[in-house]
Amino acid sequence: MGLNILLLLFLKLSLLYEIVIADHDHYSFTSMQLASCHEDEKLALLKFKDSFLINKSASGYEGGYPKVLQWNNPQQGETSSGNCCSWDGVECDEETGNVIGLDLSGSCLYGTINSTSTLFNLVHLRRLNLSDNHFNYSLIPTSMGQFSEMTHLDLSASAFSGQVPVEISKMSNLSSLDLSENYLELKNPNMRSLVQNLSTGLEILNLNHVLISSEVPDVLANFTSLTLLGLYDCELQGEFPAKIFQLPNLENLSIGSNSNLSGYLPEFLRPSPLKILNLEGTKFSGSLPSSIQMLDSLELLSASQCHFSGPIPFSLGKLTQLTEIYLGENSLNGSIPSSLQNLTLLTHLGLEYNQMTGPIPSSLRNLTQLIQLRLNRNKFHGPIPQWLSKLNNLKLLGLNHNNLGGTVKFNMFFNMESLTDLQIGHNNLTLLFDEKVYMNATFAKFTTLGLSSCNLLEFPDFLWHQNKLEMLVVESNMLRGPLPIPPPSIKKFLARDNMLTGDISPHYCNLASLDALSLSDNMLSGTIPGCFENSTLLSLLDLRNNSFHGIIPEICKTGGNLEMIDLSDNQLRGHLPRSLSNCMMLQVLAVSNNQLNDVFPSWLGSLPELRLLTLRHNWFHSIIGEPENDMQFPKLQVIDLSYNNFTGELPSQYISNWNSMKAINVISTDVTYMNSILHYIVSGTTRSRLIYLYGITITHKGVERYHVYIQDNFAAIDLSCNRFEGKIPILIGNLKALRSLNLSNNILTGQIPLALENLNDLESLDISQNSLSGAIPQQLSQLGFLSIFDVSHNNLTGPIPHGKQFDAFDNTSFEGNPGLCGALLSKKCENSMLLPPPNSAFEKDDGDSVSQLKLDWKFVLAGYTSGLVVGIILSDLVIVRRHGWLVKIKRRRGRRNWRSWHTD
Repeated sequence: MGLNILLLLFLKLSLLYEIVIADHDHYSFTSMQLASCHEDEKLALLKFKDSFLINKSASGYEGGYPKVLQWNNPQQGETSSGNCCSWDGVECDEETGNVIGLDLSGSCLYGTINSTSTLFNLVHLRRLNLSDNHFNYSLIPTSMGQFSEMTHLDLSASAFSGQVPVEISKMSNLSSLDLSENYLELKNPNMRSLVQNLSTGLEILNLNHVLISSEVPDVLANFTSLTLLGLYDCELQGEFPAKIFQLPNLENLSIGSNSNLSGYLPEFLRPSPLKILNLEGTKFSGSLPSSIQMLDSLELLSASQCHFSGPIPFSLGKLTQLTEIYLGENSLNGSIPSSLQNLTLLTHLGLEYNQMTGPIPSSLRNLTQLIQLRLNRNKFHGPIPQWLSKLNNLKLLGLNHNNLGGTVKFNMFFNMESLTDLQIGHNNLTLLFDEKVYMNATFAKFTTLGLSSCNLLEFPDFLWHQNKLEMLVVESNMLRGPLPIPPPSIKKFLARDNMLTGDISPHYCNLASLDALSLSDNMLSGTIPGCFENSTLLSLLDLRNNSFHGIIPEICKTGGNLEMIDLSDNQLRGHLPRSLSNCMMLQVLAVSNNQLNDVFPSWLGSLPELRLLTLRHNWFHSIIGEPENDMQFPKLQVIDLSYNNFTGELPSQYISNWNSMKAINVISTDVTYMNSILHYIVSGTTRSRLIYLYGITITHKGVERYHVYIQDNFAAIDLSCNRFEGKIPILIGNLKALRSLNLSNNILTGQIPLALENLNDLESLDISQNSLSGAIPQQLSQLGFLSIFDVSHNNLTGPIPHGKQFDAFDNTSFEGNPGLCGALLSKKCENSMLLPPPNSAFEKDDGDSVSQLKLDWKFVLAGYTSGLVVGIILSDLVIVRRHGWLVKIKRRRGRRNWRSWHTD
């Protein structure tokens, strides 16, 4: 009986084994079977491949490789070209063998695609991915519209250019369309017509960096299947439809970097699937809604550089999935809510450039995953808490420009194993360095250190052991003694406004990575090292306000990347080196207050980027001739030739060519300032820059005023204190972007040209100390921004014009003109004296004028300019916020402590 039972079990197990084996063989057979591709489609693929070069630089992302190279390698038992359904990147229909998918992303393809390409022989194609290649700025072929069954089309980051063809909108089955990261525009068809023709079943629409320049069509609110909408940096306008935020499946919404796009965050009435929300750099305003807690799936919130105000809502702490928060450059106030301690997954917290107050809350100590903490440029007070040293994952700590105080033992930062970027300058701190700690400890290697205004008397010794240090900012301290040599790894050494002495060692020539050197406002001497002649990496050289002597080296002898050169306020002599004409990136050249002896450097006119040129207070001389062509100084906005010995007539030919003074293109209505970007970092969605701001010194009535910032739309001419003669050219009336004009202290004759009435943005006009005659044109009273006006010490006659502006000027603006009369002078006008009639003889310019820019300024700029000075913002976000004009007054050339600085 027992034997029978065992036999029965054996038979059952044997049968089960056979079934399993048979089943396995079945699946093995079917899984190994591949559909055989059609010969015509195989040939089309091979010809498509052969139409391109394989260039590894054509694919920019890591992991790219040329998939098509193995297409010619047959597999065993197949024909010479193989079965194309087995080729890398090729997908076939299992039943028909038709090619239905082609994924050549990151395949290093270089060349062009046109409508005759064999790609369009693949008529059954449903999915096409050509992203991350280089199609040499060709147009998207109109033949794309032939793919009527297409559901997924990805042409991103592949160097396509031009108008998006209307045929794309006819692909009515698309569920995913990605045209981002190219050089495309969407104007005809525009975005509305494109969207209206696409299926409302669309799930992905990515148009990041496509030039759209229109409003966002509200019809997008009907696309209820959308999971991703990318409209980043598209020059969008108008108000963003709030209903789009309520789309039931939307997970990724990126509409940042559209400075003319406005809107607000609505109250969220139900939980939202949003995971990524990027509003950075738009005009979204109001406060962050308290109902933000309904975005409970949110992982990234980027709303920096918007116009949000008010406190951070407590409910933000309920978004426990958040890993990155960027709220910098807004008008947020109040303290950091304690609820943020719940965001234990947070890796990036950016609250810089706000008006946040209170101490740094201890609740942040729970955020142990933090990699970046940016609290700089707020109003935080109290000490730097010791518990920060427990955040072992922290790589960047930005606390500069606050009201933090007390004594800080620097070894707390040595204990932070991951910390590489530390910015604590411009507070009220006193730093203590324990040599025993940092000489024996193995601590993290810094790459960036911002220690400005930290009451340092000497360079800490540990700096010279930092062999990975790339950026060192120690400005506005009390450092004294010889100028030290930074570590060989240094890229940016910024040590201005100290008391350093001696010369620049030749060892600086061995700093192979140095690209920014700022040593202004010290007591350095000697000559400028000749090795700077061969530096092609240097982008900033700021040596102003020292005691350097000798000649200027042949800078840019072999070309280079210099954007700013400031050698003002030294004792340099000789000629301007002609090699400067090779500095093709140069934006600013300032050599004011030296002993240079040369003629006007007309050869600088070939520099395509030069915006600011100051030759003030030197021995430049002779007549300024005519330019070689009409393209001289194409971007010049500010020129200062004052206090030299130029002769002859005013340079009318140059004036007529200064097109950037006729109209300055202002991309955004936000106030921005002239600057050079010396360093650019991308971290998450945050773009950080090291920015140098240009400053100018302005002379009016013998008083020099230093203005820390120059707005991007500022234009000025200062030709004062020379020996120019003749008439004021009427061509100046074409320079309608001018804010400041100074022609004082010359030998000019003739009348004040009525053409000046066209300078509607003019804020300062000084034509004093000349030999001008005739009446002051009544029309000048219509210049609504004119706040500084000086015609003293001429031969003017007649009544002073009436008007709101003129009635506010003091009598010193008109003294020294015995023939003038008016309420501001002791000589009153008789009733019989008539105001001068409008002069109709002046002919308007022939189209050079543009609509006037009427932007508010806190301080009116006068005279104009000399000595460029540099204000620095270290690792702050893209747009420099407006802090007003900082003005200090000096009557003669000062050595120190006459400026206000924003650094770090």
